[in-house]
Amino acid sequence: VGLNEIGRRTDAHGEPVVADRLLSLPLPLLEHLWPDEWRVVGLNEIGAEGAGALAGVLEECKKLAHLDLSRNKVGAKGVGALAGVPTECKALAYLGLSDDAIGDEGASALAGLLRECQALAHLDLSENKFGEKGAFALAGTLGKCQALAHLDLSWNSVGDQGAVALAGVFGECKALAHLNLSRTSVGDEGVGALAEVLMGCKALAHLNLSINEIGTKK
Repeated sequence: VGLNEIGRRTDAHGEPVVADRLLSLPLPLLEHLWPDEWRVVGLNEIGAEGAGALAGVLEECKKLAHLDLSRNKVGAKGVGALAGVPTECKALAYLGLSDDAIGDEGASALAGLLRECQALAHLDLSENKFGEKGAFALAGTLGKCQALAHLDLSWNSVGDQGAVALAGVFGECKALAHLNLSRTSVGDEGVGALAEVLMGCKALAHLNLSINEIGTKK
């Protein structure tokens, strides 16, 4: 459901066309349309309200493997609604929340959900305006995601302390093959901690630390 301006348009009666209108369809029909993959991607602006409506349906979608809500302005409140759903999505392997302005509060709420997603292999949290606090929260749970192979935290203010916290759990992510920490305000201390741990990550094939603060301090 991409580039459809869901949440910005109105119908013939002036009522907003938001995600909950779509999700008022009978669940069997939704599962027929998207048996294992849901995409509400790209500039749809479903916002927190739409994410809340979506959360009410997701707990019934036990086969869901791919969920992409990128660029939808979900925010911390929307992520909180999603994280509050009883976790029945045991098959979830892909979660995209890029550019959703979740902030530290949203990252902390998301951490609780990730603890249950043991099949998760791809997590994109780029451009979400969280900092060290959010990184600390994620660090406390990412080690549970044993299948995690692709992690994108770029364009967030992780900082040195956030990188140190994350480094402490990356050693548990044995499947990690792609790690993007570009533009995360990581300096020498953070990259030192990462280097010590990532040297032991045998599956790691791609590491992006571009445009950081490495080597800038004298």
